[in-house]
Parts: sequence; C-alpha cells; structure tokens
Amino acid sequence: MADHYKVLGITKHASKDDIKHAFRKLAVQFHPDKHAQSPKSARDAATLKFKQVSEAYEVLIDDRKRAAYNFTRYTTNYSSNSGNYHGTSYNNGYNARYYHRGGSFYRPPPSSKRFVLNVEAVLQYMMTRGFLLNLAFAGVLLGGTVAVDMSRETLWKIRNPGKSFEEALESIEKNKARKDKQ
Repeated sequence: MADHYKVLGITKHASKDDIKHAFRKLAVQFHPDKHAQSPKSARDAATLKFKQVSEAYEVLIDDRKRAAYNFTRYTTNYSSNSGNYHGTSYNNGYNARYYHRGGSFYRPPPSSKRFVLNVEAVLQYMMTRGFLLNLAFAGVLLGGTVAVDMSRETLWKIRNPGKSFEEALESIEKNKARKDKQ
C-alpha cells in the first residue's frame, strides 16, 4: 500500500482544504485525458499515478477512512519482528517489508508470518456497530431464555402448590408402576 500522504505530497496533519488543493493540482497534472496524445509508456505512468492520487484522496478526505488508514499505518509500521525491521519498499504500490540478518536484506516468505495479539485492533473491532448489534441480539436471546426458564418454574409452582417438579415425576412413575402390575 502506497503512503497516501506522500502520494499527495502533504503531511499527516493536513486539513481537508490542503488535501483538496493537493488532489486537484495532481489530478489536473496526471489526468489521462491530458496525456491522450503522449507515448504509451507516459500515458500508462500518468494513469497509474492518477489512480494512486484518486485513491489517496478518497481515503484521506473521509474522516472515518482516514482514521482507519492512520490506525493501520501506525500498527503496521511499529509492530516489527523483534526489532529486525529495517525498511519498507514501495514496489508497484505494494508495501514490502525487508529484514536485515547476516549482512544482507531479505523478505521472509509468507509462511513465516506470526500471530501477534493486537489489543488495540481487538478493541477497535469490539466497538464496531456490527459487533455491538450482535452482542445486543445475543443479550436479548439470553435474557429471553432466562425469563422463559424462570416463568416455567413459577407457573409450575402456581398450578401445583406444595409439590416440586421432582415430586410430581416420582408420583407419575409410581402410578405407571401400579398400572403395569395390574
């Protein structure tokens, strides 16, 4: 993932007006219609840059998307592999981490990814609207189950005063036994 702030040439603390101004300037500069008569390589490069600028603008202009981007960017950059993180390469818009060991740089294979518990990410997930709605629904179901269970016992006591459910089952079993003997 390309750094959206670098793509637009702004700082992390830029205002919405700064973002709009930077986007408009770069959009005019790299718009595909402007490069329609250019050679194919220049046209493709301008189109790619225009897509990057548009994506950066779309993320940074929306407060929720910007906050999520900043959060993932922060956790990605600072949760390194035991201090061996050495750099980031932006290759075709993809974020590739390289590590330094034994005098050379390498990129670990995908199978060496480790599970890291990120408490902030878990808390952020737990505060999403979908999670909270599911939690409320589960609470309603659990409350309903408890209410039905309690009301069943209460109704039994109202209809059968002085007898517990177990005593009633014992008397039913005795009556069955008597009928079987006859």
